[in-house]
This record gives sequence, C-alpha cells and structure tokens, in this order.
Amino acid sequence: MSTATAVGHTDNSVTIAAPMDLVWDMTNDVESWPNLFSEYADAKILRRDGDTVRFRLTLHPDENGTSWSWVSDRVPDAATRTVRAHRVETGPFEYMNIYWEYTDTPEGVRMRWVQDFHMKPQAPVDDAAMTERLNRNTRIQMNLIKERVEAAAARA
Repeated sequence: MSTATAVGHTDNSVTIAAPMDLVWDMTNDVESWPNLFSEYADAKILRRDGDTVRFRLTLHPDENGTSWSWVSDRVPDAATRTVRAHRVETGPFEYMNIYWEYTDTPEGVRMRWVQDFHMKPQAPVDDAAMTERLNRNTRIQMNLIKERVEAAAARA
C-alpha cells in the first residue's frame, strides 16, 4: 500500500545511547519482544523464509480480559538498517504497514517507526483515534526499549 492512499499515519523516533549492532540485534529479535516491550505477552515465530520472518504477537489481556493477537511479516535489511513489516492478519485494520529505520547519530542510534494504516469501517475506532492511540503507545514503548537496550549496553 503506498503512503498516498494511507489514511492513518504515525512517525515517531527515539535515540538510544548504545552501539548500532546491539540496538539492531535486540530490536530485531522478535522472540524476545515480550522482554523488550511491555505490551506483548507472547511472540511466536511461525516461519522464516530468507530474511522474512512471519510471527504472531499476542498482547496482554485488556481491561475486558481480551487478549488481542495478530500475524505479521517482517523483513529486516541489515545492509540499509531498515525493516519493512505488515500485518497478515489485519484484525480491525484494512492494512497496517510499519517501516523501521536505524540511523547512527553522535548521541546514539536514532530508531524511527513509521506506521501507515487504515481502519475497517466496522472497527471500534476510526483512523484519527487509532493515530492518537498509536502515537501515545509508541512513545511509551520506544522509551521502554531505549531504557532496556541502554541497560544492556551498560552491562556489556
């Protein structure tokens, strides 16, 4: 899906004071995401095909006791330090595409996530509400990842 047709869009970044290889390795180890993100209860690899990883993420139960889960494909490119991902099981989204970009800066590694999506008409929230929700949660998760990767760098 091109960004020209994207209705929902977020663009967030955080700078992590750690070496690129450590940031790259920790944030691309999908199986360890429940230890890196606070929102995931489980991350299960379903298939690997070349650089493509298909996996299922399951959130911790929400306030109603519902555990949301979906399948995504993720394609990291170590040469360009970018990742392209999209939901295969889209749930309330018509589509959800995520682009990760890692850039070395004097302060550390700038990790950027760009999310382009569109909600289904029957979804419980519209694009604007999901944009707000994703922006709020992305900042929380990025700061948590920053803390956890910087702590790992300090131990190394």
